[in-house]
Amino acid sequence: MRAMSKVALSALVAAGVGAVRRVSSRSAGRRGEDAGRWLAVTVYLPVEEVENRLPEPITELGDRVEVRVRPASGDKGTELAARLREPGPSGPVARLAGRDPRQEVREALRRAKSLLETGDVLRPDSPSAHPGAGGKLVALASSRAGGEGRL
Repeated sequence: MRAMSKVALSALVAAGVGAVRRVSSRSAGRRGEDAGRWLAVTVYLPVEEVENRLPEPITELGDRVEVRVRPASGDKGTELAARLREPGPSGPVARLAGRDPRQEVREALRRAKSLLETGDVLRPDSPSAHPGAGGKLVALASSRAGGEGRL
């Protein structure tokens, strides 16, 4: 009876290890796919105006990105999209360290939208922070926020 329990336990452990390997390989694949995903903003200008004057934040990325300009749905301006040609380091650790190349693309799209629509890069006021540990944490989060989240 005891030998049967060890065999059952071994089979259970082997199945668990296999499941963990499958999940981690899927998430690793997803991270690589995310790196090549199109990131886009809607610019409230006609397509011709955006195509004829791609702003500096986008042109600075050079050959590292593909750029796509097309009419936005519902005749609401122009969709300006970019994606990395080659994926770099991505995932939570790279994002927290500020080394995820998608952050640079997101920031460039935000700046490009602002330049095209207003002629200037609009930035939110920096939060007032206490010089202690909590204030430093808020300052760090604020400095990284531009490359995160929704466009």
